[in-house]
Amino acid sequence: MKLVFHGHDERYVVEQSLMNLFPGEKPVYEPIVPGDSSWAVISLAEPEDLCRVTVSLCRDGRTVERTYEEPLSGDDFQREGQRRHAIGACFFLAARDLTGVTPPWGMLTGVRPDKPVTWALEAGKSPEAARAYLEEHYFVTPSRAALALETGATAAQAAKRLERRDIDVYVGIPFCPTRCAYCSFVSQSVERSFALVPPYVDALCAELTAGGEMVRRAGLRVRTFYMGGGTPTTLTAEQMDRVLTAFDTSFDRSACPELTVEAGRPDTITAEKLAVLKAHGVTRVSVNPQTFEEPVLRAIGRCHTAADIDDAMDLVARCGFPHVNMDLIAGLLEDTAEGFRRSLDRCLHYGPDDITVHTLALKKGSRILTEGLRIPAAETVAEMLDYAAPALREAGYRPYYLYRQKYMSGSFENIGWCRPGGECWYNVDIMSELCSILSFGAAGSTKMVVPGTNQIQRAFNVKYPTEYIQRPEKWQANQAAFAAFYEAL
Repeated sequence: MKLVFHGHDERYVVEQSLMNLFPGEKPVYEPIVPGDSSWAVISLAEPEDLCRVTVSLCRDGRTVERTYEEPLSGDDFQREGQRRHAIGACFFLAARDLTGVTPPWGMLTGVRPDKPVTWALEAGKSPEAARAYLEEHYFVTPSRAALALETGATAAQAAKRLERRDIDVYVGIPFCPTRCAYCSFVSQSVERSFALVPPYVDALCAELTAGGEMVRRAGLRVRTFYMGGGTPTTLTAEQMDRVLTAFDTSFDRSACPELTVEAGRPDTITAEKLAVLKAHGVTRVSVNPQTFEEPVLRAIGRCHTAADIDDAMDLVARCGFPHVNMDLIAGLLEDTAEGFRRSLDRCLHYGPDDITVHTLALKKGSRILTEGLRIPAAETVAEMLDYAAPALREAGYRPYYLYRQKYMSGSFENIGWCRPGGECWYNVDIMSELCSILSFGAAGSTKMVVPGTNQIQRAFNVKYPTEYIQRPEKWQANQAAFAAFYEAL
């Protein structure tokens, strides 16, 4: 779609809206000429303290026009936000007029659509006012606004448990038995890179040891620990013991009641590995089947069967972990609404504390896109999610965190559902950006959050395991930046 701007250059806002409202369209910055059938002219004017946006939008030969006005107030930073909102709102309303379609999350395009609710509640607004704000200001559908109110309220509750120098720790294991068709995560297949695992563990333990010393010097308090991937249980029991021992001996765990490990793939879970987790006081284990449907498991490239999932859950149950999570994905290739219902029902049979229902995100570099694999239509995905929500509520679960990703089927969301007391607080912290996350390992993304604000700084580890092993100076620089950040607070 050709985009022409007058009076502004807010490319990011318009491009995000374009991606959300017209999947498949790409921005083109060229003059509109006769015969063009896909274009938008977005104009901004500011008479006194008023922002007036006009959008002319054409697609497939049909043209609509919209005008949106928003008062300007506050400092320059606040006014900039108001301008961006006005541009996004006007483009959204024009697109809605043209297509007759209202996306479930309205004009919201970000990863964390419940953040406005959390901010409103923390500012003293009533739940009803916070929900109405989403519907009226961002055009969110009533059902999604109600959902955001639930998860946003949990985030507001989670924020109260944190103090100014509290942090979470994330440890990444970027190895998997195979690469799933939907995945573009920077990970290595253990089958192809087995030799990298031992030196990776060596490097990771060194980083954890140094990080623990830095955290002690900075006077920080660790509240949650999360080991993710990849698939952490691709490590041997001995390797997992080494990593967890490095954490135990380097960090003060006295204020860290939550230790989560993504056991992940059922075919990597053994009694020996679970015994190691139990010995280190791990309080939560995630088993991520994604589906119980045999044709879907084969289509996405999993090496295990549905029976392997059952065996893994039996092993986990015998170990007696306080909390167990399970993950499913709605919209996987070869899946059907009936198949997804069967998968969710089998998860409910096990009664884990937490069931996360993801919506398939079409990621660049995934086999789904590179090979043009067929996936269920958005209407089918909607049918899957429409079954999930009432079934989970009837079983005693409630939504406690949510997030979105780019290119999600049907522009829906990922939702974590839990039973009372089953919340994984790390999930809430990271999705609502409530506190700093100190990340270890390849592709680690460290977030430095100014407490009580929306101000965040980031530091990234190198992506690939080989590079991570060879370049310890990168994580050393990240830890120095983390310490300097807290020294300046």
